Amino acid sequence: MDSNLIIGLIAASLTTFAFLPQSIKAIKTKHTADLSLLMLIMLEVGIVIWIVYGFLEEDIPLLAANSVSFVLITITLILKIRNG
Repeated sequence: MDSNLIIGLIAASLTTFAFLPQSIKAIKTKHTADLSLLMLIMLEVGIVIWIVYGFLEEDIPLLAANSVSFVLITITLILKIRNG
């Protein structure tokens, strides 16, 4: 495995899983009042664009990280919309 791929995988893992604690907390408590709806929407749109870019560039770390992030942000966004 080349060093660029390793760096990409490490960066992708850190940025993807950084949102995991927030998603878990929102799922467990159903409390999302402190989260900005606009921030979640902007993040979701940005992640979709990264996924498209990763697909076009055939960049596996980028696709993998942003696909996981998409799921986490979508769950949190749905909870935010449902629970305010």
